[in-house]
Amino acid sequence: MTFQAALIVDRDFDIAPLDRRLFGVFVEHLGRCVYNGIHEPGHPSADEHGFRGDVAELTKELGATIVRYPGGNFMSGYNWEDGVGPKEQRPRRLDLAWFSTETNQVGTHEFMHWCRKVGIEPMFGVNLGTRGPDEARHYLEYCNHPGGTALSDLRRSHGAEEPLGIKFWCLGNEMDGPWQICQKTPDEYGRIAKETAKLMRWVDPTVELAACGSSAYDMPTYGVWEDRVLEHCFEFVDYLSLHSYFVKPPADTSTESFFAQIETNARYIEDTVAIADAVATRKRSNKRLMLSFDEWNVWYRARHGEHLKQAGWPEAPRLLEEVYTAEDALLIGGMLTMFMNHADRLKVACMAQLCNVIAPIMTEPGGPAWRQTIFHPFAQAARWARGDVLRPVIESPSFANARHGELPYLCASVVDDAATGQTAIFLLNRHLTDEMDLSIALRGLGIERQLVSAEQLHSADLNASNTADAPDRVAPQPLDGIATLDDGLSVRLKPASWNVIVTKALRA
Repeated sequence: MTFQAALIVDRDFDIAPLDRRLFGVFVEHLGRCVYNGIHEPGHPSADEHGFRGDVAELTKELGATIVRYPGGNFMSGYNWEDGVGPKEQRPRRLDLAWFSTETNQVGTHEFMHWCRKVGIEPMFGVNLGTRGPDEARHYLEYCNHPGGTALSDLRRSHGAEEPLGIKFWCLGNEMDGPWQICQKTPDEYGRIAKETAKLMRWVDPTVELAACGSSAYDMPTYGVWEDRVLEHCFEFVDYLSLHSYFVKPPADTSTESFFAQIETNARYIEDTVAIADAVATRKRSNKRLMLSFDEWNVWYRARHGEHLKQAGWPEAPRLLEEVYTAEDALLIGGMLTMFMNHADRLKVACMAQLCNVIAPIMTEPGGPAWRQTIFHPFAQAARWARGDVLRPVIESPSFANARHGELPYLCASVVDDAATGQTAIFLLNRHLTDEMDLSIALRGLGIERQLVSAEQLHSADLNASNTADAPDRVAPQPLDGIATLDDGLSVRLKPASWNVIVTKALRA
């Protein structure tokens, strides 16, 4: 069966320019993300620093623009000094975040080499768990000050004559969480975030700083945490972070409810914006704080139990290695449409994580690397979404959801690039059994449209996954049957499908 739906956008009604940092990723010293993930000396593809070339090439294909490092929970117990200087002199430490042994063979300079190798901007974090403002300003001075001081000259002695130029910094990680090393109250954290931000800006006024928001929308302290933290540090930070992992609660494991988490996270963004703006109003400030959704992904099958203490404090154990399905990929695509539609306040987002650990890329030691299902919608969005996000008007049949009421089957975002004349349209059909006949009106975007690219991600089996033996079981396929009209398109979308259409107007 089929049903009718419509999408209307107008060039005069835009949301905001898209910040390309929405397509960020996350690398933490956790499990096999770093060691036996992006870094594996002795692998046939490894470079002189031990970084896998096949993973580097997949990272480039993924299109990631910024990477958060070195954590995560790991950050709250990390001494940055352990990861600089001669490798043979670096200490081995117990990592209390993930009950593993950290060798420190990958540290600041090695990671910066990898960032340059793959062409990605670094987003570093400072430890506000076991440490504080003094260590944070020392780390920044080591990384970014040109020279002539003990710390900047120490960096130069380690082979980096020029400053590393790390401009985006996270002020700790999930400090509201009871699982965190040195959890803090909102007032404790707000005060330390303020003082850390002050010192870091005095060292380098050009940095961008993100304060910790709540670890999840359903944290008992959500809202109160944001309000109290920002009461202290509002004037000193540029971003507030959000974290969200998508699950299937035992009470309702339906695919429809799974897909409804797109709306749950839209509400999370909008509520957090409202709290930040309330603080601005209370302070009589014209400043509008932006958001950094710097941890997000599907994560529920490999979530429970594996992170508990293991005997022997292993190095790089297999932790949190979620195997993703076609269903998961569709939710990721829908989340990306939602992120783009909040481009006025959401400027940064980091899929957690990049390799092996709840990740779009998987590897085997000494063996292959392959794309998980969730790799594909991210790579497509990162490739084509450039320019201004236009406000979508959706006309679609809906389905009932216990939390949100009636939800449209169609999720969509449209990004228009005036520089190239290309318009990228991202579409998720959430109906599980029916095809969607969709009309798309592109008003004010020119006429006589040329099709640049059209792909769909669809599997008859929503539980299908990619493996080392079948790495392309779920992968994009051509989307056929598109009719180009003077001011738009018409297309039929398969049920449960993610679709990307890119067109270009030949005449204004």
